[in-house]
Amino acid sequence: MSGARARATGRGAAVAAAAWVLLASGYSSSASAQQKARIVTLGASVTETVVALGLGELIVGADRSSNPFAPASATRLDFFRNTSAEGVLTLRPTFVLAIDGSGPPAAFEQLGSAGVLVHTLLPATDAASAGARIRAIAKALGVAGAGATLAGRVEQEAIEAAGIARSATSVPRVLAIYARGTGTLFVSGTGTPMDAMLRLANARNAVTAFSDFRPLTPEAVIAAAPDYILLPERGLASIGGVAGVLAIPGIAQTPAGRQRAIVTVDDHLLLGFGPRLGEGIRRLTAALHPELASRLAQMSK
Repeated sequence: MSGARARATGRGAAVAAAAWVLLASGYSSSASAQQKARIVTLGASVTETVVALGLGELIVGADRSSNPFAPASATRLDFFRNTSAEGVLTLRPTFVLAIDGSGPPAAFEQLGSAGVLVHTLLPATDAASAGARIRAIAKALGVAGAGATLAGRVEQEAIEAAGIARSATSVPRVLAIYARGTGTLFVSGTGTPMDAMLRLANARNAVTAFSDFRPLTPEAVIAAAPDYILLPERGLASIGGVAGVLAIPGIAQTPAGRQRAIVTVDDHLLLGFGPRLGEGIRRLTAALHPELASRLAQMSK
């Protein structure tokens, strides 16, 4: 299956496999069939995509990261990494659409044994993979045509924004920090959504010695010598704004700290690689390359 991995194990495997055949053949493409569908979405970008496809009313449950996009009628579940099989099963879902990294695996095994098909979407790191993920979700929902249209628009907007970013005369070094309060500070290495977004915005990740996220240390901050420091909006607010960033040990000794060069982008635009990927690239590029702001603004009109 292109763009998605279906998990179904134990005695529910046959039921789940049959459910996928029905979905792939257009079972949910009719209005009556769609009314029977009961979908649980795990991950904000997945939920946002389902809503963008015009099928938000099918969502009966969504994880907490999906709050800005899930319909008010949907039950709120724990974050996608902390899925409770029991909580999902109480919603009597037809199937589950899950962002990569959802789990734990034991919960999905339990869902499969109960006959629930779980589609785990592949990660998105650029325009092509973001479009592929949208197409995979749309195919599962029986609306492949609408998915192709949405994916095409998202890919085109992202490619245009990244193209403008590449015209910048400089490639700044950026220290990307994920924060949830002063006690939870992580720096992004390679292979993260923040790292991928920096590349799309024509910037260099100031930390390349490791992959994924690691706890932030003063030594790592100073060694990174960033021109800018990037945080998602919620993370910036959680540590007290710009003043809170500048109070982090080591920040004041960096070029970015001395210039107060702290930039922020909405969490979902920066991390989601969903239907608004182009907007996320535009906002990050404008923050890191102010000279391109007017050209980027024209794109959004």
